[in-house]
Amino acid sequence: MDSKDAKFGTKAIHGGLTHDLATGAIMTPIYQTSTYVQRAPGDHYGYEYSRTANPTRTALESNLASIENGKHGLCFASGLAAIDAVIKTLKPGDEVISTNDLYGGTYRIFTKIFEDFGIKFHFVDMMDVKNIEAKINENTKLIWAETPTNPMCNIIDIKAVGEIAKKYGILYGVDNTFASPYLQNPLDLGADLVMHSVTKYLGGHSDVVMGALVVNDDALAEKLAFIQNSSGAVPGPMDSFLVLRGIKTLHVRMQRHSENGKAVAEYLRNHPKVEKVYWPGFEDHPNHLVAKSQMRDFGGMMSFVVKGANLEATQKLVSSFKVFTLAESLGGVESLAGHPASMTHAAIPKEEREKTGVTDSLIRLSVGIEDKDDLIADLARALEA
Repeated sequence: MDSKDAKFGTKAIHGGLTHDLATGAIMTPIYQTSTYVQRAPGDHYGYEYSRTANPTRTALESNLASIENGKHGLCFASGLAAIDAVIKTLKPGDEVISTNDLYGGTYRIFTKIFEDFGIKFHFVDMMDVKNIEAKINENTKLIWAETPTNPMCNIIDIKAVGEIAKKYGILYGVDNTFASPYLQNPLDLGADLVMHSVTKYLGGHSDVVMGALVVNDDALAEKLAFIQNSSGAVPGPMDSFLVLRGIKTLHVRMQRHSENGKAVAEYLRNHPKVEKVYWPGFEDHPNHLVAKSQMRDFGGMMSFVVKGANLEATQKLVSSFKVFTLAESLGGVESLAGHPASMTHAAIPKEEREKTGVTDSLIRLSVGIEDKDDLIADLARALEA
């Protein structure tokens, strides 16, 4: 369907998709094939090898482009594979400016993989965009932002950073994983590309690992597609089918994630044993007004610190939940709890992560879509114990 002017819920279900013309199947088929028949050498039906393209993946890429208000979607084997493709557009001597509160896996691939190839990375507090401009020089080729950031839920002004990137002619990418396209659309605010760990909210059911990029520029899309095919880090058709199915309920899931997130954040903030809660929906959260202007709601991701808790006490607490599950990842229908310092952000040196607030006493929550009273009761029991 032509979903250009459709509302989000309609695009989630129909955007970029057509019914199977061969059978009339309403759901996109799983084209579980590695290769395709050719009528003559080079004369094929649009597909020749599934690393290059697969009809199930093509449908998902079109759907992702639709819900991010973009022109081109590209899917990868993981979020990090998507980031890897972006950095491969650079060359030795190029420089990247990124946020100082960053997913540990992104920090690791930047510093442990690509620094060895001569690419230089600067990590700055992007909540004040002046810190970005201070690091720009003739070698700066990419600005990479997360917002909300992982795990401190800092808010970066996507539009303001985009204006700086445009001023200096620098490629600008935004990791939109924490928000999802339902809550935020960076391309509409000036980003050149948006990245998702599709594993999280887009898949939504903790049963697939995938990444994606969405762009508008034809030349950039062609370059990324060349890297996608040449490097081969692509998802299979079954994974693509699962994500297509997940996206069909993204809007209703995100509404519940946001509703539950608000209830849990407010409960934690009022608990006498909780020292601090990091959630962008609070009016006194740094850059709350920016979040309010660029997001449709505030989501289900948050972090908190328990008063006086050391490493041992924090790990004991995070291991004691009954409804929240101790596990890496986020964005599934089930609520997850994690300890960033020893799990998702362990790749970042202790002194670096503590500068941004990722201390041994920080707990990150991905609030799911269970009954919020049960979630709050689980937190109450664990905090009292």
